[in-house]
Amino acid sequence: MKLLFNLKPGLLPVLWLNITLGLILAGCAGSQTNAAPTTTQAYIKALVSKDATQLTSLSCAAWEADAKTELDSFGAVIARLEDLSCKEAGKDGNSTLVACTGKIIANYNGEDQTINLADRTYKLILEGGDWRMCGYR
Repeated sequence: MKLLFNLKPGLLPVLWLNITLGLILAGCAGSQTNAAPTTTQAYIKALVSKDATQLTSLSCAAWEADAKTELDSFGAVIARLEDLSCKEAGKDGNSTLVACTGKIIANYNGEDQTINLADRTYKLILEGGDWRMCGYR
C-alpha cells in the first residue's frame, strides 16, 4: 500500500480510472458468452410471434431469406412456445453452436403439431458486433 502513497499527485485518479475501465470491459466480454443463447431464444420467440422485423434483425445477412421462409411456414398456424431454454453447445469454425430445449406447439385447424427444439442445433455468428442466427447444424 505504501506504493500508492508515493505516487505523484494526479496519478492516483488515472490509475483508478484504468482499473475501473478494465473491470467494466471484462464484464462486457463476459456478457458476450451468454449473448448467443439469448439471441437464439429471441429468434425463436420472434418466429413464433410472427415478428418479421425482429426475426430479420436477429439473422445474419446470409440467413435473412431463410428466416423469411421459416416465418412463411408459420403463416397459417397459431403457435406457442413451451419451456424454452437455450445454452451454448460448442463451436464450429467461427460459429457458436446453441442447443435449445422446449417445444413449439403449432395449431392448424384445431390439430396440434409439436416441434421439438432439441432436434436442431442453432449456429450463430458475430456480425456487426452482435450475435445473429445463421443456420442450423
